[in-house]
Amino acid sequence: MGMDVSTLRTLISRYCVGEENWVDSRTIYIGHKEPPPGAEAFIQQRFPDNRIVSSKYTFWNFIPKNMFEQFRRVANFYFLIIFLVQLIIDTPTSPVTSGLPLFFVITVTAIKQGYEDWLRHKADNAVNKCAVHVVQHGKVIRKQSRKLRVGDVVFVKENESFPCDLVLLSTSRDDGTCYVTTASLDGESSHKTYYAVQDTKAYNTEKEVDLIHATIECEQPQPDLYKFVGRINVYMDNDPVARPLGSENLLLRGATLKNTQYIYAVAIYTGMETKMALNYQCKSQKRSAVEKSMNAYLVVYLCILISKAIVNTVLKYAWQADPSRDEPWYNDRTELERQRHIVIRAFTDFLAFMVLFNYIIPVSMYVTVEMQKFLGSYFMMWDDEMFDEELGERTVVNTSDLNEELGQVEYVFTDKTGTLTENNMEFIECCVDGHVYVAQAICNGQVMPGSASMDMIDTSPGPGAREHEELFFRALCLCHTVQVKEEETVDSIKLGIHQGKSTSFYISSSPDEVALVEGMKRLGFTYLRLKDSHMEILNREDEIERFELLQVLTFDSNRRRMSVIVRASTGEVYLFCKGADSSIFPRVISGKVDQVRARVEHNAVEGLRTLCVAYRPLSLVQYQEVCLLLNGAKLALQDRDKRLAEAYDLIEKDLILLGATAVEDRLQEKAADTIESLHKAGMKVWVLTGDKMETAAATCYASKLFHRNTQILELTTKRTEEQSLHDVLFDLRRTVLTHHGGWTRDITGLSGDYTDYGLIIDGATLSAVMKPGQEDSNSGNYKEIFLEICRNCSAVLCCRMAPLQKAQIVKLIKTSKEHPITLAVGDGANDVSMILEAHVGIGIMGKEGRQAVRNSDYAIPKFKHLKKMLLVHGHYYYIRISELVQYFFYKNVCFIFPQFLYQFFCGFSQQPLYDTAYLTLYNISFTSLPILLYSLVEQHINMDILKKDPALYRDIAKNSLLRWQSFIYWTVLGVYDAIVMFFGAYFLFDNTTFTSNGQMFGNWTFGTLVFTVLVFTVTFKLALDTHYWTWINHFVIWGSLIFFVVFSLLWGGIIWPFLNYQRMYYVFMQMLSSGPAWLSIVLLITAGLLPDVLKKVIWRAMWPTTTERIQMKRRCLASEPSTIFMLSQTSSRISF
Repeated sequence: MGMDVSTLRTLISRYCVGEENWVDSRTIYIGHKEPPPGAEAFIQQRFPDNRIVSSKYTFWNFIPKNMFEQFRRVANFYFLIIFLVQLIIDTPTSPVTSGLPLFFVITVTAIKQGYEDWLRHKADNAVNKCAVHVVQHGKVIRKQSRKLRVGDVVFVKENESFPCDLVLLSTSRDDGTCYVTTASLDGESSHKTYYAVQDTKAYNTEKEVDLIHATIECEQPQPDLYKFVGRINVYMDNDPVARPLGSENLLLRGATLKNTQYIYAVAIYTGMETKMALNYQCKSQKRSAVEKSMNAYLVVYLCILISKAIVNTVLKYAWQADPSRDEPWYNDRTELERQRHIVIRAFTDFLAFMVLFNYIIPVSMYVTVEMQKFLGSYFMMWDDEMFDEELGERTVVNTSDLNEELGQVEYVFTDKTGTLTENNMEFIECCVDGHVYVAQAICNGQVMPGSASMDMIDTSPGPGAREHEELFFRALCLCHTVQVKEEETVDSIKLGIHQGKSTSFYISSSPDEVALVEGMKRLGFTYLRLKDSHMEILNREDEIERFELLQVLTFDSNRRRMSVIVRASTGEVYLFCKGADSSIFPRVISGKVDQVRARVEHNAVEGLRTLCVAYRPLSLVQYQEVCLLLNGAKLALQDRDKRLAEAYDLIEKDLILLGATAVEDRLQEKAADTIESLHKAGMKVWVLTGDKMETAAATCYASKLFHRNTQILELTTKRTEEQSLHDVLFDLRRTVLTHHGGWTRDITGLSGDYTDYGLIIDGATLSAVMKPGQEDSNSGNYKEIFLEICRNCSAVLCCRMAPLQKAQIVKLIKTSKEHPITLAVGDGANDVSMILEAHVGIGIMGKEGRQAVRNSDYAIPKFKHLKKMLLVHGHYYYIRISELVQYFFYKNVCFIFPQFLYQFFCGFSQQPLYDTAYLTLYNISFTSLPILLYSLVEQHINMDILKKDPALYRDIAKNSLLRWQSFIYWTVLGVYDAIVMFFGAYFLFDNTTFTSNGQMFGNWTFGTLVFTVLVFTVTFKLALDTHYWTWINHFVIWGSLIFFVVFSLLWGGIIWPFLNYQRMYYVFMQMLSSGPAWLSIVLLITAGLLPDVLKKVIWRAMWPTTTERIQMKRRCLASEPSTIFMLSQTSSRISF
């Protein structure tokens, strides 16, 4: 029998439905080789290919999917129904009046969205078709990335990105290590060390790698970047050797190979199953708050429309209850009409009234909004102040649907590395026994000219101090994990640091370690290399010192320190330790603690990253005890981490303090000013980063997210290990509520002396807070408690965050009961999830690739450009589109309400008040261009004032211009103007119905008079609302009125041969020939506009907003001619 019982049992346990192993693990055959006979059954599993898909549509589903999404819009669906009604029944207007505009809107939107998705397809194809190297039959061959399969052995060269998730088999280094940057994944640009499998690291050529016979068992794909559990079975002479696999063996897609010539690795997760892809959110269509308000208003107006149709239908049949009115002598019915059931007739009349009044919701509003968003987005791209000369990049708008949302942001979620910072650590100073050394003033141990007078630099320490100083410099040259990267010079001669110092540079998993080693180099002590377990240093006398590296006590976030044990050439053994002040000072037994502590506190206030350095000489006996402790802990199979921590605790004690260092993580230009402006504008800024807590906190201080008086609250793993999560959350809530007392903190007072709170939370604790379904009833509301704490903190820092956790944080805030508008900004692939989750996603054109830019709504060159994007462009966009939406509804109430009133005077016969040409052109030609131009160029306040006074952003917060009070006011104003127009014309001509030649006015003349007053009133209303006048405003506003007059003269003055009727012939000229008509036009326009003008005057005098105060002040300044010239010059540079 070919299959033994144990193999059968393995198969059943792995592949039977419902078994845990089937769900949680997968088996990968390296190189697709079958395991040896009798080892285990070979059953090839099916895995997805390596194709990445970020597009939304395919060629086959574009039309149905896009149509479905477009007709989800209430307006589009409504106009479709109206169009179908016009096709089915006899209505007062032609189906073309609804069908053509609807077709235009749907087509333009589909083309726009199709083009955007085509760009995504193009980008996906570029990634999927790039070449990768795969080992097959002992040779390296090239194939497209999308054709890569799980189990393929991949060959990757230095500076290439990994095409999928890989397990490292071997490298060009003898020790089986490689160095990787994961900046596009977790935001850390530092070099990280990964390790090859112990039993395969010796296979360094493609032929040798092809001989590897092994299988990998590992967990199914999951999005956690920092977690991987698996094991590899390597078959040596058909006997399997099992080795554990962890995250240190896993190379993630998107990471880049550095400082290693090449590697061989096996693909285990491909395509959409890679951790990077699993951390992507689905790209859903975002809708702005303004669009949601438009839809809400649309529903209200739809109800008004239905109500009008019902009222008119009921009144029509009430009017026709009298037989003489039901069938007058001039309108006999056909036999078919008489036999039709009354319910059918009533329903048909109801639909006819719906069509007659449907202009209250014009499709042209949606066309105008689309055009305003599309054209308006170019103004942001043309803004020279948002052009970065260093990168040569301008702002990019990937979607114009969210322009106005930039003016409504309440929460800003930002990445740290590459977004707030430039990814450059700079050594600032060090303090040795109270003496301060500034690298800018000292180079290679020599005081620079002009620096000797600086009181911070002790240029002549005593003999004892000099010895301590050199020991401090040696400690920093030895206590690190820095690697030296040498570059080849001309003629391919590789020069070392000693021969040519400029030919090498340092790389490390910690950027501040590089800064410290470079700082020591400038102070005279140069770290050369680690060779054969010996660290080499070049001292001030250009002598090379060699230290044998005996042990490395690695850094961890709980200890917050690291140590090395080295043996000098003299045979002396030293333990050098560096770490946070809170972890070093309690372990120090001697040294100038007070002087060093004072300097550390001074630097911390300045927002610098500080580290303390101490040492301990070890005797031979002490060193042997240390070795026993460490070896016992490292060999432990159970609780290894705990035993190592206990060993480190026993070793790192009785230290002698040497001094401290200060390093600055250089911020991007004006990053701190931008964050401060966002705070003053009423926005809450959160920093979400995958970086360490200490690094991130220092950046937050430097960027003014945290201030010197900010009390930091920690919700971290370290604290939850000491207390339960439940207790920590309730303690923090009690702390913030006791201080705030339930009132909301005023963010403008950032520099006040009150106690300000800042919260720091890490990814592991966030997972516990977000975990659903806690069994304990007392702990079931962790999310609400967490949100309550966050609301009472001025700033929040979330560190050690996986990309998907960033999105979860954004979603948590977005879906909270206040439903605030959120904005996410980042520069790497690790930020894509939160960029897609937020209402508005901003990509930074940084050093971490273009994935964030490609998936964002907007892309900017630097973080500083966010200030103008929100405070100026966002402000303008919201003001403009708010007026556009309200004005469109207002002018259509004015337009269609007289039609409703007219039905009471025409026996509810569905007789139109206006001519068909006026019905069609009112929204398309007569009144559309002025509001479109207003929505593109209006500047109610000068842009310089908006930048200088961020508090003005608060005037438009929370969709203040599109609230129901404002909507009701505009609607009531429209109804008032309609009543004035209709009844004003009706009563003015009640007894004066003759022209100068004695001819009577007809119904078309009456309708034309009402329409003329209507066009002039709504246009003058917009002119009164305009604050920023240019020649193009004058041309469009007055030009549209002239066009109306000229069109009316031509339309009524010529007999058009293509028309079946000439009901408007000579009507307009006849109306203008009457003196009372001219008088009524002037009086009715004045009466219509007067209440709105009075309301504005009274409101501005009694309850002016901040914006209105500035407008009045500006008008006062503009009274002087010189000031007028200055303002006009400023305004002529329209910032769009």
